[in-house]
Amino acid sequence: MKNYRAELHIHTVLSPCASIEMIPPLIISEAETKHIDIIAITDHNSIANIEAVMDASQGSQVTVIPGIELQTKEEIHSLCLFDSMAQAKAFHARIEPSLPDIKNDSDFFGEQFVVDETGEFIRRENRLLISSANISISEAYIEVQRLGGLFIPAHVNRSAYGLLPVLGFVPQDIDLEILEISKHLNPDHILNKFPQLKDHKIIQNGDAHFLNEIMGFNQFMMEKIAVNEIIKAIKDQDGRKHRNLYYSIMK
Repeated sequence: MKNYRAELHIHTVLSPCASIEMIPPLIISEAETKHIDIIAITDHNSIANIEAVMDASQGSQVTVIPGIELQTKEEIHSLCLFDSMAQAKAFHARIEPSLPDIKNDSDFFGEQFVVDETGEFIRRENRLLISSANISISEAYIEVQRLGGLFIPAHVNRSAYGLLPVLGFVPQDIDLEILEISKHLNPDHILNKFPQLKDHKIIQNGDAHFLNEIMGFNQFMMEKIAVNEIIKAIKDQDGRKHRNLYYSIMK
């Protein structure tokens, strides 16, 4: 078993809400500086910059997990994480046709840049990515499970796009065992504020739109870097362990 420090919620310059500094080499450099072993790239409804970050990570200590922050038709954000680009591409192929054909207004929403591993401009993504796909949270969960991925509703407490404010409850028709809470919350106070989370495993991430938001709150003790190992660690199964580093980072 080995301890790995992880940040599972990072946006690149492809997400219109992300800073221009969120390019592959700077993301990797920031992760290395903070001794983070695992990062997940989770742009809004797209995978177009993941391989560039993977290429930028070559020769570093950082392993890049491919992912998407999906916005479902209920307007709920969820992290969809995978072991391979093949899985991520298969999931993206499922959701891409369900995204509305709305042109991005870069002056209002921000630019959506596809870049290479050095951060050099390749193209603009013209379709607005911060839109709701025509797929429900239940349908998305089932598809991620089918592909062998990990589905985590994101910042579930947040008034915008959070599971609890949007729905008012955690759905019972799907097995949402793992939920993400916002980085600003004290984890010790979560159950007092949200008692409906008592039967769920809770993680925190930086939801990084700027380099200094790459936090690495999660420490996983596991045999190797893999989605199934992360799931076991969060659930404290088979000797795997998860530790929240909130206090050591936020003090």
